[in-house]
Amino acid sequence: MLRPPEFLRLLLTRPVAILGAGVSGRALANLVRALGAEPRLFDATPAVTSPLETSGQPLTATSTFSATDAQTCGLVLFSPGFAPTHPWLSLARTCGALCLGELDFASLFWRGELVAITGTNGKTSTTEFLTHALTAAGRDAVATGNIGFPLAQLVVDRAGGSPDCTAVCEVSSFQAETFRHFRADSVIWTNFAEDHLERHSGLAAYFEAKWHLLERCVGGHVHVGASVQLYAAQFGQSLPAEACVASENEPGDILLQNTIFADYPQRENFLLVSAWWRAAGLRESVLYAAARTFTASRHRLESLGIHIGVNWWNDSKATNFHATEAALARFQSPVLLIAGGKSKGGDPAGFIHRITPRVRHAALIGETREILAAACVESGLAHTLCRNLTEAVQTLAAVARPGDHALLSPGFASLDQFRGYADRGDQFTTLVQALSGGAGKA
Repeated sequence: MLRPPEFLRLLLTRPVAILGAGVSGRALANLVRALGAEPRLFDATPAVTSPLETSGQPLTATSTFSATDAQTCGLVLFSPGFAPTHPWLSLARTCGALCLGELDFASLFWRGELVAITGTNGKTSTTEFLTHALTAAGRDAVATGNIGFPLAQLVVDRAGGSPDCTAVCEVSSFQAETFRHFRADSVIWTNFAEDHLERHSGLAAYFEAKWHLLERCVGGHVHVGASVQLYAAQFGQSLPAEACVASENEPGDILLQNTIFADYPQRENFLLVSAWWRAAGLRESVLYAAARTFTASRHRLESLGIHIGVNWWNDSKATNFHATEAALARFQSPVLLIAGGKSKGGDPAGFIHRITPRVRHAALIGETREILAAACVESGLAHTLCRNLTEAVQTLAAVARPGDHALLSPGFASLDQFRGYADRGDQFTTLVQALSGGAGKA
């Protein structure tokens, strides 16, 4: 049975406002109903104002949120897409409502262990691998959070969980920046680089949002990668020596041969998980065995095989500069690259300058293609402006030579032309396979 803390009990006797009708919002509605309260869903997007199934019951989202709504409800829960400065949240706070993010609220009801994982890149792979390894070790572990399965839904499904269950929770900066009650038993922070500057006011603010997660791990184990250590020093934050993991430029590990962790960037993820694993007192042999059976999720440097004599790679999950640069570092010679999409802030000219030595020709897509093209001219990088992904694939196919590597690693968000990075990667896969009339040949 789910027992709310004392400060929520009176608020749960009133309707509860939920801002956002996506995956997180629907999970919150399910949790609110499981607590015996009435959820009221609000979302300005017309596409989600039709009845939605939540806990087997339809729930219609309202497209406006008023002061009356805030005063009637008193408790306002919100999805990660709502920035702290969103007008609806500002209104709710002005009306005296208590505002909590989905992950923050759900964590109040989780009774098991919670391992929080964050990072500019690698957090999804690290979350999936640690869950896989714990399961292989005979532990009850579930991947949750920003990975696409909200903690609120896990709380409902497991009735709050048991002390023997571990929630391996991916945490984004959007979630961490508003934490008030969230607690983690341990934290893994893979790396840090420029990202999400369309949401955060600058690099320091982005770092502070993630640093907030470390502050929610009082007395627990913390493990951070080399780039996090560098930025912590730059921004005047101190880390205990035992938290610092040597995660970059480490020598090869023969025990990781023929696994996805043999090379960077996945090697860094293994080193961080290994540090946590040792601190937890688990057998190292089990971790290496799990590495040999682990398969990365789609859209992260996914090989699509050979088509028209060219090696094609789907790295659609690379939605920031750091991810694209890490992908390019995997190749020994310059590649053909599809880049561009929806801007997330940052310095695109600097990005192009850094990758120019690793790219032979760039096909540029999305709303940033003109800005990238200007940077390519300055850096001397051969490029083609493309109206869409179809043109980009056709462009690379035309300039490719046998044995080349052609890579979709955009470095930008996908929502200017696609439903998400998975949709972008799926469309790319279909276009590439059509080049040779079906599946590629190794």
